[in-house]
Amino acid sequence: MDGDTLARLAYLGLLLVALGGYLVVEFRGRMGQALRTAAAWGLIVIGLMAGYGLWQDLRPDPLPRQSVVAGEEIRLPRAPDGHYYLTLTIDGTPVPFMVDTGASQVVLSRSDATRLGIDLARLAFIGEARTANGTVRTARVTLNDVRLGPHHDARLTAVVNEGEMDTSLLGMSYLGRYDLQITGGEMILRR
Repeated sequence: MDGDTLARLAYLGLLLVALGGYLVVEFRGRMGQALRTAAAWGLIVIGLMAGYGLWQDLRPDPLPRQSVVAGEEIRLPRAPDGHYYLTLTIDGTPVPFMVDTGASQVVLSRSDATRLGIDLARLAFIGEARTANGTVRTARVTLNDVRLGPHHDARLTAVVNEGEMDTSLLGMSYLGRYDLQITGGEMILRR
């Protein structure tokens, strides 16, 4: 420890001794009351600290909204978890995606595939994908009438992941159709 740190510790120690001495003199013979008061103030301070720390998490909508700006430009704000999310409309059904520039393909979760009317029992899971959780089997599908804001694609090749996924992934096979820029906490897609 250097001299500056030692001086600060000595100052804090003296301050603690002075405060402790005052409390002992003030609450002499009433230590139970002093401890209850100190506990109450301690809980108030902890509650305020917790409220301040969780303030960003107390939002009604945990995922940010995507916004379409200037017709051809789509701006996605970064979510609190650091990812970008958007919703594609596929055959009239809104499907939420996490944007994943590390994924080479569009990957549908089994639940999203079922919502789109894809019969999982008829799929041939003969493909393989290497993920952070290991190798998983995939089945190739074709999605029709894919819309994102003003942009429309008649057909899009995707895969259905046989493994468990919380959300579908929007990979580079779709993102490559856009000029993609990440700046100032937002992702900008232009066509």
